Amino acid sequence: MNDPRSDAAISRDVAQDAGQLLLRIRQDFIAEHGPIGDKETANKLRDRADAASNDLILDFLSSARPQDAVLSEEAKDDPSRLDSERVWIVDPLDGTWEYGQNRADFAVHVALWAAGELHACTVDLPAQGITRSVLDDTVETAVDPTRPIRIVASRSRPPATLQATCDALGRLLSDAEITNRGVEVVDVGSVGAKVNEILSQRADVYLHDTGFYEWDVAAPYGVAAHYGLHCSNTTGEPITFNHMPPYVNNLVVAHPVLYPHVIRALAETAER
Repeated sequence: MNDPRSDAAISRDVAQDAGQLLLRIRQDFIAEHGPIGDKETANKLRDRADAASNDLILDFLSSARPQDAVLSEEAKDDPSRLDSERVWIVDPLDGTWEYGQNRADFAVHVALWAAGELHACTVDLPAQGITRSVLDDTVETAVDPTRPIRIVASRSRPPATLQATCDALGRLLSDAEITNRGVEVVDVGSVGAKVNEILSQRADVYLHDTGFYEWDVAAPYGVAAHYGLHCSNTTGEPITFNHMPPYVNNLVVAHPVLYPHVIRALAETAER
Protein backbone atom coordinates (compact mmCIF):
# COMPACT_ATOMS: atom_id res chain seq x y z
CA MET A 1 0.00 0.00 0.00
CA ASN A 2 1.61 3.23 -1.16
CA ASP A 3 -0.31 5.64 1.07
CA PRO A 4 0.09 5.50 4.87
CA ARG A 5 -3.41 6.78 5.52
CA SER A 6 -6.03 4.31 6.68
CA ASP A 7 -8.54 2.96 4.18
CA ALA A 8 -11.25 5.04 5.86
CA ALA A 9 -9.18 8.21 5.55
CA ILE A 10 -8.42 7.42 1.91
CA SER A 11 -12.15 6.97 1.26
CA ARG A 12 -13.12 10.20 3.01
CA ASP A 13 -10.40 12.28 1.39
CA VAL A 14 -11.01 11.13 -2.17
CA ALA A 15 -14.77 11.50 -1.83
CA GLN A 16 -14.36 15.05 -0.55
CA ASP A 17 -11.92 15.91 -3.34
CA ALA A 18 -14.34 14.57 -5.92
CA GLY A 19 -17.23 16.43 -4.32
CA GLN A 20 -15.39 19.75 -4.50
CA LEU A 21 -14.52 19.04 -8.13
CA LEU A 22 -18.19 18.46 -8.92
CA LEU A 23 -19.11 21.80 -7.37
CA ARG A 24 -16.42 23.64 -9.37
CA ILE A 25 -17.45 21.99 -12.63
CA ARG A 26 -21.09 22.95 -12.12
CA GLN A 27 -20.24 26.49 -11.08
CA ASP A 28 -17.96 26.98 -14.10
CA PHE A 29 -20.49 25.41 -16.45
CA ILE A 30 -23.28 27.72 -15.31
CA ALA A 31 -20.96 30.73 -15.51
CA GLU A 32 -20.21 29.78 -19.12
CA HIS A 33 -23.65 28.67 -20.29
CA GLY A 34 -26.03 30.47 -17.94
CA PRO A 35 -28.91 28.80 -16.06
CA ILE A 36 -29.49 25.19 -17.10
CA GLY A 37 -32.82 25.35 -18.87
CA ASP A 38 -32.99 22.30 -21.14
CA LYS A 39 -32.24 18.59 -20.94
CA GLU A 40 -29.51 18.61 -23.58
CA THR A 41 -27.48 21.25 -21.75
CA ALA A 42 -28.02 19.51 -18.40
CA ASN A 43 -26.83 16.22 -19.87
CA LYS A 44 -23.62 17.85 -21.11
CA LEU A 45 -22.93 19.01 -17.58
CA ARG A 46 -23.76 15.60 -16.11
CA ASP A 47 -21.52 13.75 -18.55
CA ARG A 48 -18.61 16.13 -18.01
CA ALA A 49 -18.90 15.94 -14.24
CA ASP A 50 -19.34 12.16 -14.08
CA ALA A 51 -16.25 11.56 -16.19
CA ALA A 52 -14.07 14.06 -14.34
CA SER A 53 -15.06 12.77 -10.91
CA ASN A 54 -14.45 9.19 -12.00
CA ASP A 55 -10.97 10.06 -13.34
CA LEU A 56 -10.06 11.81 -10.09
CA ILE A 57 -11.17 8.88 -7.93
CA LEU A 58 -9.54 6.19 -10.08
CA ASP A 59 -6.25 8.11 -10.21
CA PHE A 60 -6.33 8.65 -6.46
CA LEU A 61 -7.03 4.98 -5.65
CA SER A 62 -4.51 3.77 -8.22
CA SER A 63 -1.83 5.79 -6.47
CA ALA A 64 -2.91 5.10 -2.88
CA ARG A 65 -3.92 1.44 -3.18
CA PRO A 66 -2.47 0.14 -6.48
CA GLN A 67 -3.13 -3.54 -5.74
CA ASP A 68 -6.86 -3.09 -5.14
CA ALA A 69 -9.65 -3.63 -7.67
CA VAL A 70 -12.24 -0.97 -8.40
CA LEU A 71 -15.89 -1.26 -9.42
CA SER A 72 -17.13 2.13 -10.64
CA GLU A 73 -20.29 3.16 -12.41
CA GLU A 74 -18.28 5.17 -14.92
CA ALA A 75 -15.52 2.63 -15.68
CA LYS A 76 -15.48 -0.61 -17.64
CA ASP A 77 -16.14 -3.54 -15.32
CA ASP A 78 -13.16 -5.87 -14.99
CA PRO A 79 -14.37 -9.39 -14.02
CA SER A 80 -11.04 -10.05 -12.26
CA ARG A 81 -12.47 -8.03 -9.35
CA LEU A 82 -14.47 -11.14 -8.41
CA ASP A 83 -11.22 -12.81 -7.33
CA SER A 84 -9.82 -9.76 -5.56
CA GLU A 85 -9.62 -9.61 -1.79
CA ARG A 86 -10.20 -5.86 -1.83
CA VAL A 87 -12.61 -4.03 -4.13
CA TRP A 88 -13.43 -0.34 -3.99
CA ILE A 89 -17.05 0.30 -5.00
CA VAL A 90 -17.47 3.82 -6.33
CA ASP A 91 -20.20 6.09 -7.63
CA PRO A 92 -18.46 9.28 -8.78
CA LEU A 93 -21.78 11.15 -8.98
CA ASP A 94 -24.90 9.63 -7.48
CA GLY A 95 -27.97 11.70 -8.24
CA THR A 96 -26.89 12.87 -11.67
CA TRP A 97 -30.40 14.11 -12.47
CA GLU A 98 -30.45 16.31 -9.38
CA TYR A 99 -26.91 17.53 -10.09
CA GLY A 100 -27.97 18.64 -13.57
CA GLN A 101 -30.95 20.48 -12.08
CA ASN A 102 -28.58 22.49 -9.86
CA ARG A 103 -29.95 20.79 -6.76
CA ALA A 104 -28.09 19.86 -3.56
CA ASP A 105 -29.24 16.22 -3.17
CA PHE A 106 -26.41 14.51 -5.07
CA ALA A 107 -23.44 12.67 -3.61
CA VAL A 108 -20.12 10.91 -4.10
CA HIS A 109 -20.02 7.31 -2.84
CA VAL A 110 -16.82 5.45 -1.95
CA ALA A 111 -16.71 2.09 -0.14
CA LEU A 112 -14.33 -0.84 0.24
CA TRP A 113 -15.52 -4.47 0.12
CA ALA A 114 -12.93 -6.71 1.78
CA ALA A 115 -13.10 -10.10 3.51
CA GLY A 116 -16.83 -10.27 2.89
CA GLU A 117 -17.64 -6.99 4.63
CA LEU A 118 -17.98 -3.30 3.87
CA HIS A 119 -15.21 -1.03 5.14
CA ALA A 120 -14.07 2.57 4.68
CA CYS A 121 -17.46 3.88 3.57
CA THR A 122 -18.01 7.55 2.75
CA VAL A 123 -20.96 9.53 1.42
CA ASP A 124 -19.95 13.08 0.53
CA LEU A 125 -22.73 15.63 -0.05
CA PRO A 126 -20.68 18.59 -1.29
CA ALA A 127 -23.53 20.99 -2.02
CA GLN A 128 -24.80 20.46 1.52
CA GLY A 129 -21.35 20.75 3.11
CA ILE A 130 -21.77 17.32 4.72
CA THR A 131 -19.53 14.25 4.69
CA ARG A 132 -20.80 11.05 6.29
CA SER A 133 -17.99 8.61 7.06
CA VAL A 134 -17.21 5.60 9.19
CA LEU A 135 -14.65 7.86 10.85
CA ASP A 136 -17.46 9.92 12.37
CA ASP A 137 -18.43 9.75 16.00
CA THR A 138 -22.07 8.75 16.33
CA VAL A 139 -24.82 9.60 18.78
CA GLU A 140 -27.98 7.71 19.57
CA THR A 141 -31.09 9.16 17.94
CA ALA A 142 -34.73 8.81 18.88
CA VAL A 143 -37.93 8.63 16.85
CA ASP A 144 -39.60 12.05 16.84
CA PRO A 145 -43.09 11.62 18.33
CA THR A 146 -44.25 15.09 17.24
CA ARG A 147 -44.50 14.33 13.51
CA PRO A 148 -45.51 11.47 11.22
CA ILE A 149 -42.96 8.77 10.48
CA ARG A 150 -41.32 9.69 7.18
CA ILE A 151 -40.37 7.17 4.51
CA VAL A 152 -37.91 8.32 1.87
CA ALA A 153 -38.52 6.79 -1.54
CA SER A 154 -37.41 7.27 -5.11
CA ARG A 155 -39.11 10.12 -6.91
CA SER A 156 -39.09 8.35 -10.28
CA ARG A 157 -39.33 4.69 -9.21
CA PRO A 158 -41.17 4.36 -5.89
CA PRO A 159 -42.22 0.89 -4.72
CA ALA A 160 -45.52 -0.14 -6.31
CA THR A 161 -46.85 -1.11 -2.89
CA LEU A 162 -45.56 2.00 -1.12
CA GLN A 163 -48.94 3.33 -0.01
CA ALA A 164 -50.08 -0.09 1.22
CA THR A 165 -46.80 -0.44 3.16
CA CYS A 166 -47.29 3.00 4.69
CA ASP A 167 -50.82 2.08 5.77
CA ALA A 168 -49.66 -1.21 7.30
CA LEU A 169 -46.71 0.43 9.04
CA GLY A 170 -48.88 3.18 10.49
CA ARG A 171 -51.22 0.58 11.99
CA LEU A 172 -48.36 -1.52 13.38
CA LEU A 173 -46.69 1.48 14.99
CA SER A 174 -49.95 2.58 16.54
CA ASP A 175 -50.58 -0.93 17.89
CA ALA A 176 -47.05 -0.94 19.36
CA GLU A 177 -47.73 2.46 20.95
CA ILE A 178 -44.71 3.97 19.19
CA THR A 179 -46.67 6.69 17.40
CA ASN A 180 -50.18 7.37 16.19
CA ARG A 181 -49.13 10.20 13.88
CA GLY A 182 -49.21 8.00 10.79
CA VAL A 183 -46.69 7.67 7.96
CA GLU A 184 -45.87 10.04 5.11
CA VAL A 185 -43.60 9.84 2.06
CA VAL A 186 -40.85 12.28 1.09
CA ASP A 187 -38.69 12.16 -2.02
CA VAL A 188 -34.98 12.96 -2.26
CA GLY A 189 -32.43 12.33 -5.02
CA SER A 190 -29.25 10.33 -4.40
CA VAL A 191 -29.26 7.16 -2.27
CA GLY A 192 -26.61 8.83 -0.13
CA ALA A 193 -28.80 11.90 0.24
CA LYS A 194 -31.74 9.70 1.26
CA VAL A 195 -29.71 8.04 4.00
CA ASN A 196 -28.54 11.46 5.13
CA GLU A 197 -32.16 12.50 5.60
CA ILE A 198 -32.48 9.73 8.18
CA LEU A 199 -29.16 10.57 9.82
CA SER A 200 -30.26 14.22 9.99
CA GLN A 201 -33.52 13.07 11.66
CA ARG A 202 -35.68 14.58 8.92
CA ALA A 203 -36.80 11.07 7.91
CA ASP A 204 -36.90 7.62 9.49
CA VAL A 205 -37.00 4.90 6.81
CA TYR A 206 -35.76 4.40 3.26
CA LEU A 207 -37.43 1.83 1.01
CA HIS A 208 -36.55 0.80 -2.54
CA ASP A 209 -37.65 -2.33 -4.39
CA THR A 210 -37.15 -1.61 -8.10
CA GLY A 211 -33.44 -2.44 -8.20
CA PHE A 212 -30.21 -0.53 -8.58
CA TYR A 213 -26.48 -1.16 -8.71
CA GLU A 214 -23.89 -1.88 -6.04
CA TRP A 215 -22.27 1.54 -6.46
CA ASP A 216 -25.61 3.14 -5.60
CA VAL A 217 -25.89 1.16 -2.37
CA ALA A 218 -22.52 0.17 -0.90
CA ALA A 219 -21.29 3.42 0.68
CA PRO A 220 -24.71 4.56 1.98
CA TYR A 221 -25.34 1.06 3.38
CA GLY A 222 -22.02 1.04 5.24
CA VAL A 223 -22.42 4.59 6.54
CA ALA A 224 -25.98 3.90 7.71
CA ALA A 225 -24.87 0.78 9.58
CA HIS A 226 -22.00 2.71 11.19
CA TYR A 227 -24.50 5.24 12.51
CA GLY A 228 -26.63 2.48 14.03
CA LEU A 229 -29.39 2.23 11.44
CA HIS A 230 -30.60 -1.22 10.45
CA CYS A 231 -30.01 -2.15 6.81
CA SER A 232 -31.07 -5.20 4.80
CA ASN A 233 -33.08 -6.29 1.83
CA THR A 234 -36.87 -6.19 2.08
CA THR A 235 -37.07 -9.66 3.66
CA GLY A 236 -34.53 -8.83 6.37
CA GLU A 237 -31.46 -10.52 4.85
CA PRO A 238 -28.13 -8.67 4.74
CA ILE A 239 -26.92 -7.37 1.39
CA THR A 240 -23.55 -8.52 0.06
CA PHE A 241 -21.41 -6.98 -2.67
CA ASN A 242 -18.93 -7.65 -5.46
CA HIS A 243 -21.23 -9.82 -7.55
CA MET A 244 -21.67 -10.32 -11.28
CA PRO A 245 -23.72 -8.52 -12.35
CA PRO A 246 -23.26 -5.91 -9.61
CA TYR A 247 -26.98 -5.58 -8.96
CA VAL A 248 -29.00 -5.04 -5.77
CA ASN A 249 -32.68 -5.92 -5.96
CA ASN A 250 -34.05 -3.95 -3.02
CA LEU A 251 -33.11 -2.12 0.16
CA VAL A 252 -34.41 -1.15 3.58
CA VAL A 253 -32.69 1.37 5.85
CA ALA A 254 -34.50 2.24 9.06
CA HIS A 255 -34.18 3.55 12.57
CA PRO A 256 -33.67 0.48 14.82
CA VAL A 257 -36.89 1.09 16.77
CA LEU A 258 -38.87 1.09 13.52
CA TYR A 259 -36.99 -1.59 11.58
CA PRO A 260 -38.84 -4.74 12.78
CA HIS A 261 -42.19 -3.06 12.14
CA VAL A 262 -41.07 -2.01 8.66
CA ILE A 263 -40.06 -5.58 7.81
CA ARG A 264 -43.39 -6.85 9.13
CA ALA A 265 -45.32 -4.25 7.11
CA LEU A 266 -43.43 -5.25 3.96
CA ALA A 267 -44.21 -8.93 4.62
CA GLU A 268 -47.89 -8.18 5.14
CA THR A 269 -48.01 -6.16 1.92
CA ALA A 270 -46.25 -8.90 -0.03
CA GLU A 271 -48.82 -11.50 1.12
CA ARG A 272 -51.76 -9.58 -0.35
